[in-house]
Amino acid sequence: MSNRVYIKTVGCQMNVLDSEMVIADLKRHGYTVVDSADQADCVLYNTCSIREQAEEKTYSALGIIRQEKEKDPSKVIGVMGCMAQKDQELVFKRAPYVDLVVGPGQLHTIPTLLDKVRGGEGRQMAVSLGRKSGSQLEIARSHETFDPLRDPTMRPTPFQAYLRIQIGCDKFCTYCVVPNTRGPEQGRAPEQIYAEAKILAEQGAKEITLLGQTVNSYRFKHEDGTVTDMASLLEQLHDIDGIQRIKFVTNYPKDMTERLLETIRDLPKVSPYLHVPAQSGSDEVLKRMKRGYTVADYMAMMERIERILPEAAISSDFIVGFCGETEEDFQKTVELVKRCRYKNSFIFQYSVRPGTKASERLEDDVPRVVKSRRNVELLAVQDAIAKEDNLKLVGTTVEVLVEGPSKKGVKNDEGDHIIQMIGRTHCDRIVVFDGNRRQAGQFMSIHIDDASSHTLVGRVKTVEVVSIGSLV
Repeated sequence: MSNRVYIKTVGCQMNVLDSEMVIADLKRHGYTVVDSADQADCVLYNTCSIREQAEEKTYSALGIIRQEKEKDPSKVIGVMGCMAQKDQELVFKRAPYVDLVVGPGQLHTIPTLLDKVRGGEGRQMAVSLGRKSGSQLEIARSHETFDPLRDPTMRPTPFQAYLRIQIGCDKFCTYCVVPNTRGPEQGRAPEQIYAEAKILAEQGAKEITLLGQTVNSYRFKHEDGTVTDMASLLEQLHDIDGIQRIKFVTNYPKDMTERLLETIRDLPKVSPYLHVPAQSGSDEVLKRMKRGYTVADYMAMMERIERILPEAAISSDFIVGFCGETEEDFQKTVELVKRCRYKNSFIFQYSVRPGTKASERLEDDVPRVVKSRRNVELLAVQDAIAKEDNLKLVGTTVEVLVEGPSKKGVKNDEGDHIIQMIGRTHCDRIVVFDGNRRQAGQFMSIHIDDASSHTLVGRVKTVEVVSIGSLV
C-alpha cells in the first residue's frame, strides 16, 4: 500500500509547528511527503478557528478535494487542528467525504487512525475533552502535545524553528475559541524545552521562536515547589551553542514584567521584539472582551518597555467592530495606535465564534460595512506610522538573518545569478537586498537605502580592502 501524504496548513505558528510534528511522526511510520493533493494517498488539512473566514476557506478547500475523492475513493481526507476540535461531528456533516477528524491534543494518534480508515474501519474522530467534561487533570492531559518530534524539512527555513513552551490558555477572552480548542494553560517542563532546543541547534537552527498563547505568562512549578518563569527559561536557553537568536510570541500585556524586560535587555541573543496584542483602545470594549486590563495598564506596560528596552520594536493585534464598539471607541483605538507607534499591527474584523461568551451574551451589532471601513482606516494609520519610522533607518546598517529568495527573487532566479534575497533584523523587520542563494542562513550586514511601511530595502555592506602599500 502506498503511503504518500500531503498536508495543507493554515493559521498561526502553532499550526505550523503541529504540522511539522505530524509529518515527523508519519515519516517514522513509513509515509513520504508529496507536494500536491492529487499525488497523495492521504490529504490532511491543519485548520484554524480564530476567524470565520479561515474556517470557510477550509470548507471551500474540502469541497474542491471532493472531486479527487470521487476519482479515487481510497484517498483518505483528514481534518486536524482547532476547527476539528471545535466542530467535531459537524465536519462530517458539512463534508461527508472526510474520513478523519483530529483535535490539536490528539495529533499523535493520526498514524493509528489512518491505519484504521485505510483498513476499512470507517470514519475516525479523536478530540480532547471539553473544559467541563472531566477533572482538571483529565482535561489537561487530553490536550497535551507530543513534542519534541521534529522534521527540519517541514520548516519555512532549515535554520529557523518554532519551539512550544506553553499549551492552551486560561484567559477566556469573550471572542476567543482557543481555551476550548487548545485546552487549559500548561507550561511545559523547562528540562523538556531545553532538550528540544538542543535538538534544534544540532539540526542547524540558528533562530528559535518560543510559542505560547500568552507566552510571557509561562510558569512551571517543580515538585520541590520552585517555579521557572519566562525570564528564568530565557536565561537557560541563552547558553545553548548554535542558537544565535531567541524570539517569543504572543505576549500578554499584564505579564510583561520588569524582570522579564531586564532579562531581554541583558541577554544579547534574545530579540528586542515584542508582540503584545492590545485588541482595542477603549476600556469599555476591553471590558466586554474580558481582556483583564485597561488602556492605562497597557500604557504602563509601554512605559516599562520604553524605559528598560528603548530600542525594542513592538507589534500588536486589534479587533475592529467588536460587539457594541461605537465610533468613539474606535477613535480611541486609533489614538492608541498613534501613541504606541507599533512596528506593525495585525488588524481583524470581528466575526462571531460559536462557543465563545461573546456569541452567547453579546450582540454582533456593528454592520459589516462599518467594520470594513474601520479596518481600512486603522490599517492606513498603522502603515503611515510604520513607513515614517522605517524611513528613519535609511542610511543605517542592520544585521539580518538571511532567509532565502524573496517572492520577486524566485521569479527572476537563474542558477547562481544575483536575485532579490530576504532577511529579518533582530527586531523582526523585513529586509530585501540583491544577493544569491548561498547567503541563505547567514547573518549579514545590510546598508539600508530605502523603506516602505512593511519592508526595508538595502545592499550588502562590503568591507573595503586596503593595500599594504597605502598604509605606509
